[in-house]
Amino acid sequence: MAYPESEHATGTLLIAIALSFIIASSLNVYPLSSSMANLRPMIMIMVLIFWLLFQPRHVGIFTAFAVGLIADLLLDTLLGQQAFSAVMVAFFIKLMSIYVKQLNTSIAWLIAGLALIVFQLCLWALQAITQSVFTMQASLSLLMSILSWPLILLVLRRFTR
Repeated sequence: MAYPESEHATGTLLIAIALSFIIASSLNVYPLSSSMANLRPMIMIMVLIFWLLFQPRHVGIFTAFAVGLIADLLLDTLLGQQAFSAVMVAFFIKLMSIYVKQLNTSIAWLIAGLALIVFQLCLWALQAITQSVFTMQASLSLLMSILSWPLILLVLRRFTR
């Protein structure tokens, strides 16, 4: 028999996960000047990485694919590019979870930084193959994402136990 408190806690967690993705998607498309847009962190992917690290029971490969498809639609990239990259990040984090048994703040930052690099490398490779385009400005966004990871950790950590 399940305890009502655990069902309530799971429901609250799922609502927090959904709301975090909704807020992240709105921050991803919030209009900024062209110079500031290059510095915008990849908030949706950062939130995905957080939940993949700290709640792998509720967020997995399917969620990564769905978030990637939504990012493709919101950011006007070719359909499937961000979805594929997000799935590769999910596989990377699943692989890292095999080797990392104790997840502390510094290890989480390291894994998140590597996962963001995996995401951006996959995206660059797909864009080079499909569009013959390579945009170096995305490296600024990657750097800002890695540096701002502790903010995501600070905001979302209260929803994990």
